[in-house]
Amino acid sequence: FGSSYRATGHRQSPSHTAAFDRAAMVGQNGQRAADRSRSPKGEKDKLEMDLDDGHSAKDIFENAANRVGYTYDDLICMPGHINFGVHDVTLGGNFTKKIRLKTPIVSSPMDTVTEAKMAIAMALEGGIGVIHTNLSIEEQAREVMKVKKYESGFIMDPVCIPPTMLLSDLDELRNKVGYAGFPVTEDGRMGSKLLGLVTKRDADFITDRATTRVCSIMTKLESLVTAEEGVDLQAANKILKDSKKGKLPVVSKEKRLVALMSRADLQKNADYPNATKDKNKQLMVAAAVGTRPSDKDRVRTLVAAGVDAIVVDSSQGDSTFQHDMVRWMKTEFPDLQVIAGNVVTKRQAKHLIDCGADALRVGMGIGSICTTQEVCACGRAQASAVYSVAKFAKQFGVPILADGGIGSPGHVVKALCLGAGAAMCGSLLSGTEETPGEYFYDESGVRLKRYRGMGSIDAMKKGSDDRYFGANTSLKVAQGVSGTVQDKGSVHRYIPYLVQGLKHGMQDIGAETIESLREKLYSGELRFELRSPAAQREGGVHGLHSFERKLFAT
Repeated sequence: FGSSYRATGHRQSPSHTAAFDRAAMVGQNGQRAADRSRSPKGEKDKLEMDLDDGHSAKDIFENAANRVGYTYDDLICMPGHINFGVHDVTLGGNFTKKIRLKTPIVSSPMDTVTEAKMAIAMALEGGIGVIHTNLSIEEQAREVMKVKKYESGFIMDPVCIPPTMLLSDLDELRNKVGYAGFPVTEDGRMGSKLLGLVTKRDADFITDRATTRVCSIMTKLESLVTAEEGVDLQAANKILKDSKKGKLPVVSKEKRLVALMSRADLQKNADYPNATKDKNKQLMVAAAVGTRPSDKDRVRTLVAAGVDAIVVDSSQGDSTFQHDMVRWMKTEFPDLQVIAGNVVTKRQAKHLIDCGADALRVGMGIGSICTTQEVCACGRAQASAVYSVAKFAKQFGVPILADGGIGSPGHVVKALCLGAGAAMCGSLLSGTEETPGEYFYDESGVRLKRYRGMGSIDAMKKGSDDRYFGANTSLKVAQGVSGTVQDKGSVHRYIPYLVQGLKHGMQDIGAETIESLREKLYSGELRFELRSPAAQREGGVHGLHSFERKLFAT
């Protein structure tokens, strides 16, 4: 039959014939398209799509049907392709718009975590420390100056003792601090006139320790090898080497003690290539302030002391008090880097970015010692908060600090995977030698240190109640607890362990830098999967009668 006839034999009108021809053509084109989809290229594209396991962060966090907030433990990162060594991974990330860290770890402004000793150690290891605000203005400024004046190899605040100390008291001090040599000064304080030095050799064979005083057994100043104030590290090291002494006091012209050098410390602290330093080659340090009018005086004093960044310390950062403080600081000190927060939503973030914030702290109620979510029913799951705020702040070039909920190197990796520039850590660093406070032993002989939330009653009594807008209330409601943590050793051994863990995590994901990690995040190449409670249990140690956890070996 001709084209104008159907199988029924009935004649079709021209319009029907044209429609039939078009339909036939469409069918043919569809068949050709189907044939093309089965071509090697089409099959390859389809196969590539089928190979995408897991979900993009956008699919998880921006899904309109999602009604759930996610924590770090709810997520697991899918492994990527490795074409580089773990030694090739670089961890440089932004603390603020202008301050970059080679190690994306920040010590939290808590009174059981960060004072000068911790801030110095963090800066030497490539991170930065934020000195807490539970100090008087003068004390906090003094802590900042200790960091800015620090030089590697010099002990700027050695433990000094008075000449009247009994040897029995000296024994207690040695057990407490873990070393045996001390400078003896007129009043037992740093900066006063040096009288001598007492070491283990001086006191070892004295039997009457309850009545013998340090002044009778110390090596007197006239017999000591000393260096004059202003000596550089190389010259001081040569004096130590030539004199074959273990300690070298550095004194002023008036013979006042200004620093101490130790052969052991020189060997340990010889070189810190990743140290966070300013343009004057001084270590960088940040400090926390509140939002009271008197905190403006605190800011002025801290700036005069040389602080590099100010963290406005508040559990809920979207307040008129913080808005006013951030605007005032950026007007009064335009070059000062200001970190605002804490925030967990895009709207909160926008308000503080509009005020001029150079970085944002993200996290509310998720710290190990924080009870804000429990007491106030306010906050947000940390993974959801970090992703949401980081993506919004990225439009304005404002980095974010993932503050809280960090319990392992894996949590830091996940924070970076969700867009954070660095992770702020409290409990992770608690219990290290550099944290404030003294070690003590429990009944079983475990060495411990105290650790508390800034919302705990103990911390609030020392001044942190302003962080929770409770300075003028007669009844203080705790938003944190006090506790103890096990000894973790020195930050100088602990941070390298954390860094190596981060590098292995980045390598497994297939990202050589934090910048490439972020590209993978926002392009959808970085994939995640949600974990059931059973999967979370499976991902940890399980199935053993007992085990010993060793974090690292050297």
